[in-house]
Amino acid sequence: MEITYVVIVGIVTYILGAITKVFVDSIPNKYIPIQNVIVGVASGLICYFTNVEPDLLTSLVLCLTAASAAGGAADLFQTKKSI
Repeated sequence: MEITYVVIVGIVTYILGAITKVFVDSIPNKYIPIQNVIVGVASGLICYFTNVEPDLLTSLVLCLTAASAAGGAADLFQTKKSI
């Protein structure tokens, strides 16, 4: 079941990222943590309502952690390329 969280977070991130690219030209870096929280909450709610995780709090915490970790890893790779 743990891989399901990652897949859902990835899909939600892709969809919200595509929507953002269509409507917003560039998002300042200071708003990326807010975007990660929105992705984590949306993913947590999806996991809860599709019965991937029966507990809402656990679902939200796991998906928020996964979204934040993915955002941090992406920032790490972008920072490494720019040095």
